[in-house]
Formats: sequence, C-alpha cells, structure tokens
Amino acid sequence: MKYVIIGNSAAAVGCIEGLRKCDKSGSITVISDEKHHVYSRPLISYYLAGKVKPDNMVYRKKDFYEKNNVTTLFDTKAVSIDPKAKKVALDNGKSVAYDKLLIATGSSPFVPTTQGLGNQSNVFTFLRYDDALGIEKLINPQSRVVVVGAGLIGLKAAEGLAPVTGSVHVVELAPRVLPMILDEEAAAPVQKRLEENGITFHLGITAEKVVGDEKVEKVILKDGTELPCDVLVMGVGVRPNVAEAKSAGVEVNRGIIVDNAMRTNVSDIYAAGDVTEGVDLITGERKIMALWPNAYAQGRAAAYDMCGSKDDFDGVFPMNAVGFFGLSMITAGVQGGDGIEVQVKRNEKTGATRRFFVKDDKLVGMILVGDVDRAGIYTYLISEKIPLSSLEKALTDDDFGLNALGYEKMKERISS
Repeated sequence: MKYVIIGNSAAAVGCIEGLRKCDKSGSITVISDEKHHVYSRPLISYYLAGKVKPDNMVYRKKDFYEKNNVTTLFDTKAVSIDPKAKKVALDNGKSVAYDKLLIATGSSPFVPTTQGLGNQSNVFTFLRYDDALGIEKLINPQSRVVVVGAGLIGLKAAEGLAPVTGSVHVVELAPRVLPMILDEEAAAPVQKRLEENGITFHLGITAEKVVGDEKVEKVILKDGTELPCDVLVMGVGVRPNVAEAKSAGVEVNRGIIVDNAMRTNVSDIYAAGDVTEGVDLITGERKIMALWPNAYAQGRAAAYDMCGSKDDFDGVFPMNAVGFFGLSMITAGVQGGDGIEVQVKRNEKTGATRRFFVKDDKLVGMILVGDVDRAGIYTYLISEKIPLSSLEKALTDDDFGLNALGYEKMKERISS
C-alpha cells in the first residue's frame, strides 16, 4: 500500500503514527513545501523571544521519519492531484503515486490589501518557522515593530518580539484584543498584561498605507497616525489551503468537507487538520477549528480508515489554551448569542476572571483568564452536556470542583 501525505504538521504526525500501528510495511511519503523537520508551530513566538532553542522546536525526535520508514520530500510543493491516475504532481516536474492520500495542507496567512504594500523585504506573516527565522535576522534591541492584527497570531508575534526589540505597536480593526474568542470584559486584563510588557495598541482602526519601496519605513493609520517601522508583521488571519483539493473534485466549503473517518467525497482521498471543516459538538455546525490536538486526532482517524481499521473522529468544540507573559487563558465553546446567560466569578485580589456561558441549563462556553485550574472539569461539563441543576455546587462557588459532580460522576471522571 502506498500512502502519501501532503503537509508536515500535527495532522501528518497523527496519520504517520496511526498508519504504523495498523500497517508496518506500507510505504509512506510526506510532501512538504517547508524544508524543516516537523516542528511545533505554537513555539515560534517563544523562539523569537529567545525562550526556546532550535533543537526544542521539534514536534517529534529527529529520527522520527527514519523510525517510521517515511520518505520525505521537503521544500517540494504539491501542485495538483489526479484522482483518476492516483498521482500527485510536484513543482519539480515529478509525480508521486498513491493508493491512499491525505491532504493536510493547513492554512496560509490572509494579508489584506493595503496601499503601498508589496514585496518589501521587511514584511512578514507569522505562521511558519521561516517567518520567525526571517524576522530574527532583521531585529535588534532598537527595532521598531508594527503588527497588524490583535488575534492569536498577531499577539503571539507581539509577545515574542517585545522582549527583544525597541517597540511593538499592534493595530487592530476591532475595539478589543482577541475579538474572535474574548468578549470585552475578558479582553481587558489580557490587553493590560500586554501593555505592561511594552506593547502599544491602536484599536478600532486600520492600517491604511505603508511608506517605503524596498523596505517599509512607516505605517500610516486611518486617522493619520504615523508609526515608524523596521519590521512589519501581518497577523490578520488565515485561510485554508484548499486549491489543489478543489481542482481534484474534492468538496470544499470554507474548508474541505470530511466525514467522521476523514474521508472526502473523492475515493481514497482524505483530509485532516486546519484545512478541514469539522462538526462543532455544541452547535452542530460545520466550521474550521484550527486546534493542534484536533489536527493530530483527525490525522490518526484518517490513518486507521486508510488501512482498514476504525477510529472515527467524533468532533470537538472550539477551544484555545494560550498565555501571554505568564497570564494563562482558556476559552471554549460558545461565548454569546440568543438565550445565553453569563455567570461571572472574579478574584478581586488577583484580577483572575472566569466567565461561564449557560443555555438551557447547560454550560455551553467559558472564558478563563488568570485562573485555569478547573478547566478540565468545565470542558467535561460542556462536552457531556451535563445539566447544571444536577450539580451539587454552582459554577461560581469558591470550592467548585470534582465534588460538584457527585460521588458516582466523580468516580466515572477519575477513572476515565
């Protein structure tokens, strides 16, 4: 059996490890347009800040491919898929035959149209290791950095750059940081922590123009504010890499449509990771959920189906666990909408905030900032859709914990 994987991140690793559990001898080929051994993308900001060394960036040990008998085609782009001939054409003019194919191409940065923005040498996105390596070459302790976008990508870039540069200014169209996952109340302490560490925000405004031909010299905001710039990071958002899949007849909405075995509508073609649309267990809607554990689990589920075993992927709900300068934060589920009640628990001493979103006697979402100790219990309540009226304590009680589930549920939770 010939297995081919396009992409080399968490979904690919899940697929490789899954395949080798059920097929020890089939050939596995990984095609990646990056030149690096599989690495942990969430660590690139820590690499920039000098907190992580190159050797610590790897997601699996250096002998991972050799141990799993994987052929790697790095720095090579898959340009098209021929589902009839079962071949993947490469940008070097060659092709790779497959019996089963996994598309795990992830996402690419979305760069909004901005007057004057072209191919200047000091403009970067912040999704790949090469982005961090390129930025690293240009920065010094006096560098003036402008980051466009205050979502997760933009803020992780800002966090990594603030300790090693002269200034970091973040520009965001929304009126708060992390607008896709935090409400106004929860965003405030996150913004404060970032500001305490030297990051300046320009919220509710856009970058209208950049000045400079070979290099961006300054960024001009819509209100006329001018920000001197040595490095410009565009961290606005991402879009799934679906072009090759779409041209091969694979069904695509925003992302690739898959079933719970990660099969697409085209025979012997699977997809996993950020390029797919998964089912939100809370709302039942299909959406892109760019979650690292989600990508790995999807890759593994695809692998088992590829070699005739079974490990269906049951779906997830949106969840983000992230920290900024030591301030931990976890968000999950739904954070607003019709019929949702918000319950708040705030520690006035530390400023830690827990915000719970409740609908029809069920916990459907949460935002934890500065206090994430009970996150596992809350996510259990969300995923199992446990009626809150059946609990022995309220979510906002000081001593809320496993004991709130009651004796029998506690035994079940601890043993699972």
